[in-house]
Amino acid sequence: MNAYDVTALGEILIDFIPDGTDAMGDIRLLRKPGGAPLNFLAAVASGGFRTALIGKVGRDLPGDFLRRTVQRCGIDSTRLLTDDTHNTTLAFVELDASGDRQFSFYRAHGADRQITRAEVDADLIRASRIFHFGSLSLTDEPSRDATQYAVRLAKESGCTITYDPNYRSPLWPDEAQAVEQMSDLLPFVDILKISVEELAMLSGKAEMADGVQAMHSKGIRLVLVTDGARGAYVSMDGACVHIPPYPAQTVDTTGAGDIFFGTFVRAMLSSGVRMQNMTVDDACAFARAAAETAGKSTECYGALSYFLKE
Repeated sequence: MNAYDVTALGEILIDFIPDGTDAMGDIRLLRKPGGAPLNFLAAVASGGFRTALIGKVGRDLPGDFLRRTVQRCGIDSTRLLTDDTHNTTLAFVELDASGDRQFSFYRAHGADRQITRAEVDADLIRASRIFHFGSLSLTDEPSRDATQYAVRLAKESGCTITYDPNYRSPLWPDEAQAVEQMSDLLPFVDILKISVEELAMLSGKAEMADGVQAMHSKGIRLVLVTDGARGAYVSMDGACVHIPPYPAQTVDTTGAGDIFFGTFVRAMLSSGVRMQNMTVDDACAFARAAAETAGKSTECYGALSYFLKE
C-alpha cells in the first residue's frame, strides 16, 4: 500500500484578486493562496486522501501564509521548503465581467523557480500512487531539471502520472520555447488535463478532435479537455464525450481547471478504480463530479475558498 495517494511538485504562490475600490478610488486586493499544484491537491485532500506537496516558498509573510494554508488543507507540508534568498512568488489577477482573468507575475526572483533536483524527495515519489505536475515549474532552471527528474522517477516507480500544462505567456521568452518545454514530458503522462486553447497550441491542430488524437499518439490514454463555460470533454479508448458545465453564478474562474482536475482524481480514488481498469463510463462519472465542484468554486474569489470557507 502506498504511503501517499497523490504527490505534486510545482509552484505555490499568492494570487491578489481585485475586490472593488475604497473611498479614495484605489483598488482593494484580496490575498488568496494559489498555484495550480496546491489547488489540485486541495481538491484531492478534501476527500480525506493522503497528499504531499514538493515546492518552495520564501522566508517571508506570504511564504508563512502559504505554509499555513497547505497544512489547513490537510496536505503534507514537510517537503515545502523555505528559501532564504528568494521571495515567494506573487500574481496579480485582473477579472473581466464574466470572471475570466489575466495575470501579472512577480516571479523573476520567485522561490518556486529555485527548487533543485537534489531537493526532490525520491522516497516520497516512490511511496506515492499518483504523481502530479504542471508546466510553470518548466519555465526556468533549476526547477525545470527538478521536474523532469521527478517525472522520470515517478514513471520508473510505477506511479500514475497526471499533467496540467498551464500556459502563462508572461513567464516564457516566446511561445515556441513554451511549446517545446511543455510538450517534452507528454510521453510520460497517463492522464492529461488541458484547455481547448492549450490543446491547439501544443498539438498545432485547429480542430479539437485532431488535437486530442495528437495527444493520444504520445501514449496518453485519457485526455480531459476543459472549455470554460461550455463544459469539458473526456477522450479515452476511441470515445469522446461532452461533459456539460455546472450552472454557476461565476465571479472568479482562477484555478477552476485545477479544481476540476483535482476533483476528478479525488472521485477516481474514492471509486477504487485503477487507471489500467478505468472505463469511459467511469471517466465520465468522475468528470461530471469534477465539473460540478469546479463550477461551484467559481462562485467564490480564489480557487481554494470553496474548500476553506468553513
